[in-house]
Amino acid sequence: MRRTVIAALAGLAGIVAVAGGWLTLPATAQKTAGRAPDVAVPVMVADAVQKPMPVQLTTIGRVQTIASVAVRSRVDGVIASVEVQDGQEVKAGDVLFTLDSRALEASVKQQEATLARDRAQLENAKREVERVKPLSQRDFVSRQQFDQTQTNAAALAATVQADEAQLQAARVLLSYATIRAPIDGRLGTINFKLGNSIKANDTTPLVTLNQIRPIYVAFSVPQANFAPIRAAMKKGPLAVEVTVPGDRGGPLTGKLTYVENAIDPATNTLALRATFDNPDDRLWPGQFVNTTIVLGVQEDAIVVPAEAVQAGQDTSFVFVLKPDSTAEARPVTVDRRIAGEAVITKGLAAGDKVVVNGQLRLDNGTRVTVRAAPEDRGRKEPAG
Repeated sequence: MRRTVIAALAGLAGIVAVAGGWLTLPATAQKTAGRAPDVAVPVMVADAVQKPMPVQLTTIGRVQTIASVAVRSRVDGVIASVEVQDGQEVKAGDVLFTLDSRALEASVKQQEATLARDRAQLENAKREVERVKPLSQRDFVSRQQFDQTQTNAAALAATVQADEAQLQAARVLLSYATIRAPIDGRLGTINFKLGNSIKANDTTPLVTLNQIRPIYVAFSVPQANFAPIRAAMKKGPLAVEVTVPGDRGGPLTGKLTYVENAIDPATNTLALRATFDNPDDRLWPGQFVNTTIVLGVQEDAIVVPAEAVQAGQDTSFVFVLKPDSTAEARPVTVDRRIAGEAVITKGLAAGDKVVVNGQLRLDNGTRVTVRAAPEDRGRKEPAG
């Protein structure tokens, strides 16, 4: 009986020892413990290549109009006609509204009559001066009377000038009865319709007109990017690309045209603005867009597919395929990601083969076999 108990205790101790050994295995051993050592993991690989890559900054921008005009009347009146519709595109000088202009036309005619009267009186005064002048030279008329005649003519000349100015002012007021578009652009909602009485410079505009072509995209970048932007601007105009979410037309290209003269101390950001021709009206005021400013081109960048880069606990890493067909986890420094590619500044060299699919089953030293990419399955690719 005692021997049986001792044997049982010894067997239990052996089980505990085995279990304890499992619990203390290194992480790599635990990961591969359930897999036969000679079974290769199928993966897809790609070469790290050296090629030119743009140096760029990416941020979020908002579309802004270059000019936005709140159209208001300059005179009191009643709307006689509305010549446009909500949302219509107009050119500078197009008629938007006309007001009842009868009172203004009457004022112009009154000023024209006053001017005609005073011009007639001026002509008579000039003739009077011509008549009195030779008489004054012969002392048939006193010098004082001649001076008075000249004064009357000069006063009437000044009156005529004042009449001409008043007539011009009356004609300007009459022109205000026809309200025209000051710029090219697109109208918003028309707030006043036919028959409405309006006041000069009312708080509510008749309509708001936004310029659409060309148009701005405003965005901000961190303060740390100011020095690279300034250095790039010395070489020439900087290109700016924007993509509109949901728009499949591809990126639009413009130029950086404005840099704020101070960095915002509240956010430590620098405000920038780019100008776009916008011929197809794909950019709309108030719209959010993805903005990329191109600072230059790095001619010798090391590039791998972005899906090759894995996020580690402390740093990013990639699995590199070694000559003996095993995988090696190698830490890398990623400078930027562009169009599905990652630019690597440290950790890789041109020609290194990196794993782009199948990383979840890999660890240092895992044996792998290379399988063809879906588009390349018609070609047989050698392992390793």
